[in-house]
This record gives sequence, C-alpha cells and structure tokens, in this order.
Amino acid sequence: MNMADSNNNIILFDMAKNEMFDINDNLKILRRKLQGSYTIAINKHEITVDVLNGVQLVVFGGPRAMFSEAEFNCLHKYIDLGGSVLVMFSEGGEKELHTNINYLLEEFGIMVNSDYVLRTHYYLYFHPKECLVKDGVVNEAVAKYLDRENESPSKCISFVFPYGASLNVAKPAAPILTSGSVAYPLNRPLCAFYSASKYSNKAKKGKLAVIGSGHLLTDKYINWEENDKIREILFDFLITNNITLNEIDANDPETSDYKMVPDIGMLSSRVRTCLQLQESLNNTSHFLFSADNINSLIDTKLCSLNTSMLPDTVEAYKTLSVPHNQLQLIPPTFNDTLPVLQFAVYPPPFQELSSPFLELFDLDSIFGSEKSSLANLAKSCLEAQSSEKTIEDNINQFIIDINDNLEIIDHSNDCKEIIQTVFSLINNFKK
Repeated sequence: MNMADSNNNIILFDMAKNEMFDINDNLKILRRKLQGSYTIAINKHEITVDVLNGVQLVVFGGPRAMFSEAEFNCLHKYIDLGGSVLVMFSEGGEKELHTNINYLLEEFGIMVNSDYVLRTHYYLYFHPKECLVKDGVVNEAVAKYLDRENESPSKCISFVFPYGASLNVAKPAAPILTSGSVAYPLNRPLCAFYSASKYSNKAKKGKLAVIGSGHLLTDKYINWEENDKIREILFDFLITNNITLNEIDANDPETSDYKMVPDIGMLSSRVRTCLQLQESLNNTSHFLFSADNINSLIDTKLCSLNTSMLPDTVEAYKTLSVPHNQLQLIPPTFNDTLPVLQFAVYPPPFQELSSPFLELFDLDSIFGSEKSSLANLAKSCLEAQSSEKTIEDNINQFIIDINDNLEIIDHSNDCKEIIQTVFSLINNFKK
C-alpha cells in the first residue's frame, strides 16, 4: 500500500456513509478553494485498501452510518503508513449522526461528545448555537502559522463555531481550538490534531484532525469572521509540514474539566417527602460529611407516594367520632403591615379636541311653527329700542318680516301693498 505519496495531491471525500456535508452541495466554496492545488475525488463505496491507495487526505464530512471493523482496520493502517484523515462532526455527536467513528478516534486520544456548544449571551449573531469565539487558541503553533506572535496566542484568531459539539482530547492527540471563556461548555476542545511523527516512532507519519463542527466549512459560514483561516490551518497541517505543534502546549493544554449539567427535569420528578438525618456519624456527636458517608444520609425509599394508608385513615374517623366531611378550601387572610402602594406617576395629559366646524343654524326658524315665528318677530320688534328708529319704522319692519316668512308677496318692501293684499285675501275667503 503506497499512502500519501508527495506526487499524489488527491483529496478523497467519502460519501458512502451518507455524509451530512457534501462536496457537491454545501461545500462548493471549499471545493473551489482546493481545486487549484489538489485533485478532488469522491468515494461512494466501502472503504478498502484499493480505495485509499494513492490518496493523500481522506475527508469524512459528518458520517451518518456505521463503520465496519474492516473499515476501521483499513483506516488505522492508512494513518500508520502516512495517510491523513479529517473528520467533521455536528451538534449532538455520534448520538445525532447515528455513527460509531468514535471507536477509531479514541485510539488516537480523541472523542466527540454528544452535546451542543452554546454561547451564553448574545453578541453579533442571534442564534446561541452560532458561537463567536475570540479566545479559543490553546497552541502557539496557530499564532506562529498566522504570523501573529506579537498578539496574545489565545486571541490570535476569531472564528464562528456553528451547530457543533465539543471534544475530549488526551495524549497522543493535542487540542488546537477551544470554546473559550464565553461559550458553554466552558473552555473545552473544539478541534484536535494528531501527528504520528510527533508522538510515535519516525516510521509513522500519519495525521488526524477532528473538528466538532463541519458547518464551519460550509458555504454559509466559511467566510464568517476568520473561518477560512481555520480551513487553511486544517488542510496545511494534514497535507504539508508547515505546522509544527508546540510541545509545551500539547502536553499541558489550557482546557477546563468537562462538567455536566444535572438533569433538572428528572430530579424534579423524584418527589421527596422529607430528608431524615441519622443521629450521629461518629462518637463525638457531630455530623461529618464526606464523599464516603454522604450517600448514607439519602434514603431513596422515601419517594414512594401511594394510597395504602387511606383505609386506615377513613377508619380513624369512626374511631375518633369525627365527622368525615369533604375538605374545603379556607381562604387565607393576610394582614397588611404597610398601606397599599400606588405607582408614583401622574396620568398623561391629553389635549382636548377642538369643536367641529359646523355652520350656525336658527333651529326655531326651521323647525318652529308659523305662530311661534310670528310671536318671535313681534317680540323682537317690541324689544328693539333705538334712537334712530321710531315705532312706525318698527311696525313697517314687522310687516315686511311677516311677508318674508309667510311669502304673501314675493320680494316686496311696500307695507301698504302688503296690507291691501292681505285684506283682499280675507274678503275673497269670506265670499
């Protein structure tokens, strides 16, 4: 088997395990970036020695099927003989992808957890699973590769880690990127490298890289922040010898312990009526709590709730001559020690609307009867007092206004003519 020949720049993307990340679908930008220097090949069959022959790098983009033991043996031998393997995962790890590739990774000190990496508070990106990490570098080889040795090594690169899982890393592998100080789980490995030439004999030159989020290299996220730099680091480490891991950081990485959150839902369903302590745990009559005796204080039998004592309880009513009535709700009474508080605010002043602009109408002249109209005219004439007008002028004006209201003669201001017309109408009516 001739693995990783320097003249064969073939990168093989496996598609036989129903991979989540497809080089022809959501990794098109990655394919364009690699095609300039490497030959892209796709495998849709079972992994064998013939399939891996002459291939420099094998990429598993989130496998969603089980591997056989023969395939694991073939991949292990491929790495021992100098081949390189890149494994990409997604949120939930093996449990969500329904695969068993951790069986191979654990032989090199790497295991993908079945968890989710979340950002604890909002910053730039709305979804909590789109984690922006700015202090996640734990190996100085990254800062040296990026020529940013003057900066803080942990903050030499910022990247978005979307919809991914954390890793457990032990020797001979070394963590490269972590979740930093703002994502949960806190400061846990997200990407790990294994180099056989670094931790084994010189005859073995194979390499392995595992990243907990393959979404980081997809078309949607590869250009976010400096994710493309992560892509360069991954493929340069696996294919070239440009990246040499820092031995001090590899042997003692600055990562935190993996702490699991208790299952609050399960604990809340285990009802406890009470917690009874023993009299004493030693001769000095003092309680000593330690990891050895703390479990003895917990009695899991107390969580049983049943109706086995109900018949005896009902019989006790008869024995004690107590009426067995249905329980009623007693309304509680609370004594207010302080007066009722009111909001210290003033009601908002609202400006009153102005009156609508309506024309002025004399409703009496429109809806009133003829008798009321004549009476109003007579009243206005009697009340009118002016030095310029005499009583005769007021009577003439009264006759003219009556003519206008009763329409005896159209548009006439001659009082005599109006009176004569009225008398003639009366005589004609009598006849």
